[in-house]
Amino acid sequence: MQKTVTIKLDTGILQLEVEPGHIPLQRLLGFAARVSSKRKFLLVSKVLGKHYPVSPKTMSWSYRALARLVLKKGVGESSLWIGMAETATGLGYGVFEAACHAGVQQALFMQTTRYHLDKTDRLEFEEAHSHATDFFLYYPEYPEYRKQFLNAETLVLIDDEISTGKTFLRLIKAYQVINPALRKVFIVSLVNFAHPDDRAALESQAGVAVEWVCFRQGLLHFEDSQNAVIDNITVNVSGNGRCKKHLLAWPGRLGLTAPISLDTDVLEQLCHSGFNSESRDIRPILVLGTGECNAPAYLLGRELESKGFAVKVQSTTRSPIHQGNDIALVCQFEDNYEDGIANFIYNVNPDDYREIILCHETPLDKSLMDRLHAWQAISARFELKQPNLNHAKLHFFRP
Repeated sequence: MQKTVTIKLDTGILQLEVEPGHIPLQRLLGFAARVSSKRKFLLVSKVLGKHYPVSPKTMSWSYRALARLVLKKGVGESSLWIGMAETATGLGYGVFEAACHAGVQQALFMQTTRYHLDKTDRLEFEEAHSHATDFFLYYPEYPEYRKQFLNAETLVLIDDEISTGKTFLRLIKAYQVINPALRKVFIVSLVNFAHPDDRAALESQAGVAVEWVCFRQGLLHFEDSQNAVIDNITVNVSGNGRCKKHLLAWPGRLGLTAPISLDTDVLEQLCHSGFNSESRDIRPILVLGTGECNAPAYLLGRELESKGFAVKVQSTTRSPIHQGNDIALVCQFEDNYEDGIANFIYNVNPDDYREIILCHETPLDKSLMDRLHAWQAISARFELKQPNLNHAKLHFFRP
């Protein structure tokens, strides 16, 4: 029996018709109003670690559970796993990592990105309802990775939530041009609110077997209240189009064939930056990722949690969200990718945490230094030790 959930937002009324499921909806989702002319509501995930602080344990559970659902249906001999930027890059990596630990072979992980990489081949497509509609999927640079990319039998597309599936259809069609041998597509999400007609259209136009994997599903309807105060707010979320290769240390955009591992003595290295591992402060540690690079924050948070620390993980975002409902606090600052655009962190009160660790891939700049000083935080800069290997180092620094 379907359950109807009605949420009043400052931008309108959101109504969900939710099919029965094992996981309580309130465990998965909160809700908020988006500052956007295209889509004026946001499903605030409580397991994603993006707009809401989440324990690594909860994130790990979601990764393993989704990976199991995919593997149960069979991924074939070679598979390409894609996490969707910006919000689901960490989710995509986590599901890929869980699948690898479960024994998947011949798997390649990639993520879409909003950043330009000069002299690198790419597929281009759009996300119609997003704040910034430009997305790129780059071809891997290493020959063996590129071979896997061009010949995958199965495509596993991962996003936090699905409302129509049209972005995925654009990506599938673009990918089939370069890989006509594709046989199967998985569409994986935490929640799925695509209408049955949209699902049927995607399946028909894809022309290959399509499997839908999610925790909860149903239908949604939004009634716009035409709130002129919010509707008239404009926030630039589009980058300047310059090449960002010199800034991007996280390898997901160009391909991974195995999970990333951190140094075994990462806690000892963290303590050298002034982190007090013996503190009796019972508040949790907050590990923050940045933009499309939130997987390293999860990896560090998981390592600290395994040592007995209480930890929450979250990430900055370029997505402007209206304060209210499940967005209690809004902090705005300039991005750290040289675009000169606003970035945000939501639901973070520094006083709630004994320590904040800002985990980033870009070099330290004024924006990051301002955050470090404001939060009295520790910098953790991600570096891949060798370009085609999967061992990474975190460089810790407290200003």
